Amino acid sequence: MHIDFHDQTNSVPSDYIDLIQRLITFAAEKETVSKEAELSINFVDNKEIQELNRNYRQQNKPTDVISFALQESVDGEVNIVGEDIPLVLGDIVISVDQAKEQAEDYNHSFERELGFLAVHGLLHLLGYDHMNKDDEVNMFQKQEEILGEFGLGR
Repeated sequence: MHIDFHDQTNSVPSDYIDLIQRLITFAAEKETVSKEAELSINFVDNKEIQELNRNYRQQNKPTDVISFALQESVDGEVNIVGEDIPLVLGDIVISVDQAKEQAEDYNHSFERELGFLAVHGLLHLLGYDHMNKDDEVNMFQKQEEILGEFGLGR
């Protein structure tokens, strides 16, 4: 899996980025995602994620993670399939400010919180959601399973 990282905050240590690379690759294998799949992970501050949240979700406040899936199908859309076209899953945007706050609030490491948010974002790219109680239970159970097996459990 190819992951393109962008740290607009210049504050995420390279060993954390390496950890997230390994974690997302592990999660993708568990979800049987093609090894040729691509995605990006962007680390931003609260100001940037608030702007994205306002523009794309009509919520004018910072959030911890936003995913922009490129593989979602829309009614009436033509499905383009080709063996030589890479599977581009989309973009994950993580607020470093929110991750630091939440790590403190939940009394665990910044590293664990970044891992949680990255997995959460990946699962959204793969079609998981938490709009109703059953979907929320399923998604959060999947997250905890992946993080636990990887060694980033609570």
